[in-house]
Amino acid sequence: MNDALILASATGNLLRLALLEAGTLVEYTLIDPAQPDGVGDQYEGRVLARASAMGGVFVDLGSSTGTGFLPDSAGGKTATEGDALSLRITRAAQGGKGPRVATTSIPPQGGKPGLRARGPGPLGALRALHPHAPIHADQYAVLATLRPTYPDATYQAACFAALEDEIAALAEPQCPLPGGAIAHFSPTPALTAIDIDAAAATAARARKTESQAQLNRGLIPELTRQIRLRNFGGAILIDFAGMKATARPALGPDLATALARDPQHPKLLGFTALGFAEIRRPRIRAPLHEILAHHHTTHHHTTQHHEARQP
Repeated sequence: MNDALILASATGNLLRLALLEAGTLVEYTLIDPAQPDGVGDQYEGRVLARASAMGGVFVDLGSSTGTGFLPDSAGGKTATEGDALSLRITRAAQGGKGPRVATTSIPPQGGKPGLRARGPGPLGALRALHPHAPIHADQYAVLATLRPTYPDATYQAACFAALEDEIAALAEPQCPLPGGAIAHFSPTPALTAIDIDAAAATAARARKTESQAQLNRGLIPELTRQIRLRNFGGAILIDFAGMKATARPALGPDLATALARDPQHPKLLGFTALGFAEIRRPRIRAPLHEILAHHHTTHHHTTQHHEARQP
């Protein structure tokens, strides 16, 4: 895609990354260069114990990373306690759980568990998605850190300016949708529930099945963009507005088409008996709300510690 653009900016010790496609913000995240999320990193690990009920084994990744989980489906089926393995992190630690790993074709050296090579990181993943996308940084200090890996990165003053309001809104648990509807996001450790409130829309529309279906179809592209922007993963349930449960499967083709634009390849599994659209989207990196909560808590504790030391 030739109309993609990657933006980078620093805020404190964090790096902000944004991906635009055809001028529309589709991905956004915050990363701490001093504490990478590890996705794609290569490790030497050692099997600690089998977790038969979970279908895999726990592996020691070294003192700096701790314990990871290797599913049987990712190479752990024949692993036994004490085995040395060459591993790659396939899912970042999130939701209170450690990283998930998969075996690689690299022969293990049998040495002490630990990191062997860093992966591409979130910026590398965006560039892999759009190999020819320009990278703009709005600070020369950021540009200096990018140039060794991305020599074509350029300085672009205020490249985030037009996005700041939209980015700030991503911290809220709801967002407006076309037609006057509002999406309410309720992430839990087990799933993310999305409730579509059409209160404002129904005031201006006849209460007819055709109008409700039209409203829901019209909001699907923006709703799926928000799912990608907020990086919700795992099980996602959508409670569309107004329509009877038996009528909602008619939205399936539109929803599947919109989801197909997401490079994470989420799958529409169908509609439940209650009419909820059931989606499975891979968990690879932590969702945005978890990242924001972590950095807010870290900043708050750092500020308190600093203030406590003031004379």
